[in-house]
Amino acid sequence: MVIPVVDFSKLNGEDRAKTMAQIANACQEWGFFQLVNHGIPVELLERVKKVSSEFYKGEREENFKKSKEVDLLDESSEKLENVDWEDVITLLDDNEWPSKTPGFQETMKEYRFELKKLAEKVMQVMDENMGLPKGYIRKALNDGDGDNAFFGTKVSHYPPCPHPERVKGLRAHTDAGGVILLFQDDKVGGLQVLKDGEWIDVQPLPNTIVINTGDQIEVLSNGRYKSAWHRVLSPVHGIRRSIASFYNPSLKATIAPAPQLVEKTNQQVEQTYPKFVFGDYMSVYVQQKFLPKEPRFQAVRAV
Repeated sequence: MVIPVVDFSKLNGEDRAKTMAQIANACQEWGFFQLVNHGIPVELLERVKKVSSEFYKGEREENFKKSKEVDLLDESSEKLENVDWEDVITLLDDNEWPSKTPGFQETMKEYRFELKKLAEKVMQVMDENMGLPKGYIRKALNDGDGDNAFFGTKVSHYPPCPHPERVKGLRAHTDAGGVILLFQDDKVGGLQVLKDGEWIDVQPLPNTIVINTGDQIEVLSNGRYKSAWHRVLSPVHGIRRSIASFYNPSLKATIAPAPQLVEKTNQQVEQTYPKFVFGDYMSVYVQQKFLPKEPRFQAVRAV
C-alpha cells in the first residue's frame, strides 16, 4: 500500500472531477495524502530546507546532545515509553522566533503565509466533496467570518539515534486540530500511518506537501473523514527534517458535526460526536494525546 499522491494543479483543468474524487477517497480511506503541484514555489521550499538545516546545526544540535532524551537513552537499556527523540520549536504569529540564523525569520514567515492559503484551498475542496457550503470548514475553525483560527508551525528535527528500537521519534497519535500540512525530509524517512492495522511508510517525495486531517475534521464531517494514527521512527542515519503547520480551531470555537452530514431518521438525530468548545477538547487532549481517541470525545461530551 502507498499513500495517495494527488496533483493539485489538476483541479483547474479537465481532470477536476477525477482529482476531487481522489482527494475525497484519500480523506475517507487514509486521512493522509501527498500534494504535488500545490502552488508553493519550489524556490521558496528550497530556502525553507536551507534555513531549517542551518538553524538546527547552528542553534539546536549541541543542545540536543545534552538533552534528557540522550541522557535517558544512555542510562537505561529499557524502551523509553514516554519520550520522543525529537528536537522541536513552534512558530506562531505572536511568539519569539530564532534570530541567529540568517534568513530564517523572513523565509519562514513567507512560507507560513503560503501554507495558510493552501490549507484554506484544501478545506474548500473538502467542503465541496462533502456537500457543505463553500467556506464552511474555514468558518467553523475560525469561529465565524474573521481570522481567529490557530495557525502554528512545528519545526522538528530527528537526529540519528543509536538505539532506534528503544525510542520513537514521535509516539503514535492523532492530531487534535483541523488540517495539517507537512513539509517532510526529501531523503530521510520515518513517518508512518496506521492503515487497516498495518504501519505504512509515508514515502519521502521532493517538495510535496503531506496533508492529514485532525480530530476536529473527524467531528465536523460526522466521522466521514477520520483522523489517522501516525508516528515517526527514529532515524539510524541522517537528520530528518519535518515542518508541520497546523490550521486548528480558535480555542473559543464551538465544534460539532455539520448539520448537513447528520442523518435525521423519524425526527431523531443520529449524532456520533458531541458538540463542544475546542479549548475544552484541548484540555483533554494534552492529557491523553497518546491514548485512544474515542475516550477524548466522550470526556469532552461530559464537560
